Amino acid sequence: GGFIQGIVCRIESKDYYIYNLNLDLVRASLKGKFKKEYNLKKDKLYKTNIAAVGDFVNYELNDDGTGVINAILERKNYLSRKAPRIKGASYRGERLEQIIAVNIDYLFIISSVKEPSFNNKVIDRFMVSGESSHIPVILIINKTDLDKNNSVDSWVELYRNIGYKTIKTSAITGEGIKQVKDLLPGKKSLFWGQSGVGKSSVINKMFPGLNLTTGKISSYTDKGTHTTVTTNMIKVEENTFIIDTPGIREIDPFGIKKEDLGHYFLDFTDYIYSCRFNTCTHYHEPGCAVAEAVNNKEISEYRYDSYLRILETIEDDIIF
Repeated sequence: GGFIQGIVCRIESKDYYIYNLNLDLVRASLKGKFKKEYNLKKDKLYKTNIAAVGDFVNYELNDDGTGVINAILERKNYLSRKAPRIKGASYRGERLEQIIAVNIDYLFIISSVKEPSFNNKVIDRFMVSGESSHIPVILIINKTDLDKNNSVDSWVELYRNIGYKTIKTSAITGEGIKQVKDLLPGKKSLFWGQSGVGKSSVINKMFPGLNLTTGKISSYTDKGTHTTVTTNMIKVEENTFIIDTPGIREIDPFGIKKEDLGHYFLDFTDYIYSCRFNTCTHYHEPGCAVAEAVNNKEISEYRYDSYLRILETIEDDIIF
């Protein structure tokens, strides 16, 4: 019966769950040719996911109502990270690229004031991933009900000055919740943050019917080592989707060259073209305009420190 178009909303081992045009869920598998191509290219192909959450696909229906995906349509963008090391899987210490989701309109980075305490380095790392994927980034600082002395206001100001929309929220008092919700209609928005920052609470507060599981360990855990590992795209309103991701401790942006990293720090933009060397990594080179701007307090030392830390880890195991 001909091709049907759909969107991948969840992947569980070999099962791909697809929203069809009526937004019914169809369980599908990948056509054999993808697997064959994947095996043939094993030495050259480093992506760990063939189809990803957010992908538009063409599929055919089997008689039993399941589907077979036979084409993955072109992606507008995708967000990825270095896959966690797989024991014994790599032969030169390389890391695979793990695609988290594709075709994203907004990346909401959620952090918290405390419990866990505000961590600008993690935020900056997430921001680099968003910028290098060309996805608009919005920062949410959650749990403001715990911020008795407005300790995060200086951070709010810092990120707003760089140019990031920054919203303070509390699932307890409701602060900022409407502001976030008003940005979502007609978009696919990915919510991303470390474990414990209250991501599910914020989403539940916007859409009480969803009942996302909250809490430290809320799903079946294998000896308590990890919680949900599935990224899930949920339709919340007409044409409006939220991509909910597992809380992750660490994110290593994938495939960024040292001399390109500065381009993903928006506050460096006014300075990077004035460096003496066009391959400047803004670390120890003479005539570096970025380092000078940090000395002149035009670029925040906190941001520069984040930059140097990412620079250190970025290319240890890069593949081109």
